[in-house]
Amino acid sequence: MNRGNEIINMELSEPGMLIKKKCVPCRGGIAPLTGIPLNELNDQISDWRVIEEHHILKTFKFKDFKIALEFVYKVGNLAETEWHHPDINLSWGKVDIKLYTHKIDGLSLNDFIMAAKIDELLKAEFSSQLMPEEKHQ
Repeated sequence: MNRGNEIINMELSEPGMLIKKKCVPCRGGIAPLTGIPLNELNDQISDWRVIEEHHILKTFKFKDFKIALEFVYKVGNLAETEWHHPDINLSWGKVDIKLYTHKIDGLSLNDFIMAAKIDELLKAEFSSQLMPEEKHQ
């Protein structure tokens, strides 16, 4: 485990800490998260899938296109506030969000902070607009 992973483990040992953190601009030169630290962070977010230890992905299903578009707009505003920008795919009633840190071509703490904040946004503003099978998230 590299030194960065040890610091992440100490900082985030308390449940709910991701939502309280701010994304920090990545300047590169650090190793992407892998292994146990990656899995521990992923355990703190709901229903995001780790893909090949490179990125995390989640699909959100809404009642219609307009609501999905509004969610994308609000995620975009959050991304600007946090200075961490996801890849977003919008289709009718569906939004796919992919997070990874482009500077290191892999996952960093910022990706999990953003995922937690996106989930909080969903819960606070869009929970009644999800398709019924998505409401458990």
